[in-house]
Amino acid sequence: MTESVPVRCPECRREHLYAPPSFPCSCGTPVTPPLLRGAGAVPIEQRTWADEWVSVRCPGCGRQDQWPQPELGCSCGTALRIPVKSVATGPPPAQTVLPPHIPLPPTAPAPRPAFHPVTIRTARDAVTAAALYLKWLGYREVRSTEPREDSATGLRAPGLVAQVEPSTRPATVRDVECLWLSSLSASATGVYFTLAGYTDEARVRADTLTVPLFVLDLTGTPQPVNSPADELVTTGA
Repeated sequence: MTESVPVRCPECRREHLYAPPSFPCSCGTPVTPPLLRGAGAVPIEQRTWADEWVSVRCPGCGRQDQWPQPELGCSCGTALRIPVKSVATGPPPAQTVLPPHIPLPPTAPAPRPAFHPVTIRTARDAVTAAALYLKWLGYREVRSTEPREDSATGLRAPGLVAQVEPSTRPATVRDVECLWLSSLSASATGVYFTLAGYTDEARVRADTLTVPLFVLDLTGTPQPVNSPADELVTTGA
């Protein structure tokens, strides 16, 4: 479990306990940005792409990659950037030697390999991340359709109709119902991806229609947000 550290807001002087999030490396090892102890949190006055990312080295494979900058929202309304230790120079740490894997029974299905996310910096990256995830779930020949006027982009594959909303607008009931109708007419599974989440009404409607809902984080890793999505991740295409 990630250790919580005290963080004081320089604006209102309130103190918070903050635990940085962990993200999966492509090797499967959880990576947690190492906080710089003793350094004060900095109010975020202006956002830039460069300030949203930090370089962190994976403790398992030694790979250095870009991960979201740790942030904390204070109850006074101030957004705080939490300082992170810089990546140490020198050779990466030696990889851990794992014991030989016990062979699976001949009748057992082949285990799914680790998902390799794509960092999201643009709307196109969001579509690419969703397409890669659908392929990882087992869908073949995933292709994108023409973007709609409202910025959403469709993805199609045999037995699949998906929608990707890369804007900052939460998906609504109408979005979910339109996707469900499209999947129903195509006799396919409808899957929704968004960066900004869903309204409460949209989530309730998706549960009723058994539409899998996913939220894309900035690392490009989709997170299931309802039971149909959990089931899809478990069973695959």
